[in-house]
Amino acid sequence: MDIRGELRYRSLYWYNDGLRKAKIRDLTGAENSLKKSIQFDKYNKDARNLLGLVYYGRGDVTRALVVWTVSLKLVPADNIASDYIDEFKSSRGDLEAVDQTAKKYNQCLQYCRQGGEDLAVIQLKKIVTEHPDFLKAYQLLALLYLHTEQYAKARQVLRKAQKLDTTDPITLNYIYELNRMHRKRTSGQKDVKEQQTVSYKLGNETIIQPVETKEREKGMAFTIANIVIGLVVGAAVMWFLIMPAVNESQARQMNESIVEASDQIASQESEISALEKELESYRTQSDEAQTAKETAESTKSSYESLMDIQTKYRNGSESNENLADELLAINQDCLGDLGKEQFTELTESIYPSACRRQYNRGVANSDVENYEAAIENLSKVVRMDETYDDGNAMYLLAQAYEETGDTENAKNYYQKVTEQFSGTSLAEEAQSALESLNAAGSGNTGE
Repeated sequence: MDIRGELRYRSLYWYNDGLRKAKIRDLTGAENSLKKSIQFDKYNKDARNLLGLVYYGRGDVTRALVVWTVSLKLVPADNIASDYIDEFKSSRGDLEAVDQTAKKYNQCLQYCRQGGEDLAVIQLKKIVTEHPDFLKAYQLLALLYLHTEQYAKARQVLRKAQKLDTTDPITLNYIYELNRMHRKRTSGQKDVKEQQTVSYKLGNETIIQPVETKEREKGMAFTIANIVIGLVVGAAVMWFLIMPAVNESQARQMNESIVEASDQIASQESEISALEKELESYRTQSDEAQTAKETAESTKSSYESLMDIQTKYRNGSESNENLADELLAINQDCLGDLGKEQFTELTESIYPSACRRQYNRGVANSDVENYEAAIENLSKVVRMDETYDDGNAMYLLAQAYEETGDTENAKNYYQKVTEQFSGTSLAEEAQSALESLNAAGSGNTGE
């Protein structure tokens, strides 16, 4: 084998190693392996693109864009990096969100330097809520919790950070420090407990008991004696003096109440029956009015959303991907004929490019086994166009549901593929997957 072949072989070896680690969320290990792969072959576009996805999976979008840009520059032909970059360029909202997140994170660092840990914690909570893949934000939030001795919250945040990257050294260092502090606190509590006890040996056994004094024992004895005497005296007074009078008064009042209640029951029964009929009438009218009100509000909201989307599309102020999300939220049943015609025109103009971006994103997330994100992407594609990519979108969605353990949704989409694309190889694969799930379900029921 010549030297070029040797370098290419080593590059592929480290790429496969990086891919294997990325699939188990060992993103730090994947990053190191992919960098080695690129060192042996800088034109290995697959390694560069996967490295970009690794950075993206840790919330470092800026580095991901840089890696994809370099990959496209070195290998411009047939490179999926162009799709990744086009998605960000066409979606101003994503770019602005990344920029705002970076500014917020830098502001948190400034708060920490100025002693404003509380403000930094509040800001970081918002960041991780809006961007749950931002690893550095989790790490800084955990560090602040450690600094303020909120160890339970620090442990929760570090668990989330470790799920994003199982071998990140910063996360592991913080976990080690948290465990060290826990052991130190546990040891301190044990010392205090030992100071409150006394131990001595009896034969071959060691006896441990609390430290007690004679004064404490005497005080306890007097307290118990006083309580017992008080209970006895109180019970005697209650039994001989109070209870007879109370029983006589209660009996008299009960007889009077029974007579009065008997007189009222007859008249109240007729009044209750009339009120129930009147109340039922009011409820029926109220339900009808509420239904009409909700229908009118839904129709108004749908038309307003449709007009707003049409304006944004003409002005080019929003990306097609964002407009597609807004279109999916519209209730078409509330639109009239003209509204449905406008809705169809917009979907024909907007859905194709939105489907392509969401589909590419779903495929990429499936490749790194981020199935929850893949389901989110591919579900939108299927809602826009069930037949997209000759049924492959629906088939990949079924696979993603199967990987997350949602067998009901997986079966549903496998069944749709077999019905809508019968006679194709894709339908045969879907049928095979469906039969395997049914067989597995039958086996579990038998057990």
